[in-house]
Amino acid sequence: MPIEMNQDIKLELTSLKTEAQVKKRVFSGVQPTGNLHLGNYLGAIRNWVAAQAEYDNIFCIVDLHAITVPMDPRELHLSIRQLAALYLACGLDTRYCKLFVQSHVHQHAEMSWIMNCFTPMGWLNRMTQFKSKAGENTDTVSTGLYCYPTLMACDILLYQTNLVPVGDDQRQHIEFTRDLAQRFNSLYGQQVFTIPEPQIRKAGARIMSLDDPTNKMSKSDPNDGSRINLLDDPKTIKKKIARSTTDSLRLVTFDPERPGITNLLTIYQLLTGKSEQEIEAEFAGKGYGDFKSALTEQLVATLEPIQQRYRVLMNDLPTLESILKQGADEVRPAAEATLQHVKDVIGLG
Repeated sequence: MPIEMNQDIKLELTSLKTEAQVKKRVFSGVQPTGNLHLGNYLGAIRNWVAAQAEYDNIFCIVDLHAITVPMDPRELHLSIRQLAALYLACGLDTRYCKLFVQSHVHQHAEMSWIMNCFTPMGWLNRMTQFKSKAGENTDTVSTGLYCYPTLMACDILLYQTNLVPVGDDQRQHIEFTRDLAQRFNSLYGQQVFTIPEPQIRKAGARIMSLDDPTNKMSKSDPNDGSRINLLDDPKTIKKKIARSTTDSLRLVTFDPERPGITNLLTIYQLLTGKSEQEIEAEFAGKGYGDFKSALTEQLVATLEPIQQRYRVLMNDLPTLESILKQGADEVRPAAEATLQHVKDVIGLG
């Protein structure tokens, strides 16, 4: 028979669920590797900022996920701070969001071991991201990379999350999380975990590569010219846009059959808020040079304020560390409440 959970844990979980009834809880985790780019901003971060007052937001820098592959220690430590500074510079507000580093809340790692014991190997074998990252090296990559989906699921389930903002390419991980939560709930006959839903936004969700507009813009692409990084200076932005792929027609119109110019036009539309008709009228009779010049101006105008705020934060690391500590302190009771509930249910301790 499972042990009855103590009153403090019961009150904490009740508080979590009551709060979720007022505002749905959103959880998002991002690895501190590579540079945040325009696709991250337009497809995700800007949407989070715009809607942050509507939700109970938890944003986690998932450094435990980062070490599933070899990482330089100094680079990892710095990347964590850089990502936090960029998030805040983009407009995440600690009045509405809790921002913290995953390894600062030990319950993530502890829950991951427990839930690995409830995860069938067949489920992990089906995860396409492991196959793509491991390639032909499945015998030599870390077990952490293999068990990555379970840790990702625990990140979400620890906070009784309602919504997880993801791109369509991450849908499989959310389905895995839902399946694992439902499996555990069913095994013990109680609603231990909230079943999360993916929050997939279509508008601007897929900003494509500048040099290959049939592929999504990615920070893992070895060609830096394939993306606009949020910290690119005006000169670099101008060069990347000038070299971006278009076609030989020289006609500035939205056309799915012409992915290069359509990708650039989509970026321009998201930056300006103009309709397709307004943009096509603006550049009627003009060529790609005029359009790329206007797009460059919009990009610089959008990114310069973000970069200025980023530099202020990176020049005041004690304040940044204080923000991350505060975020961890605020989420830790919720994580501990869920973890203790799980321990009570399965009889640990």
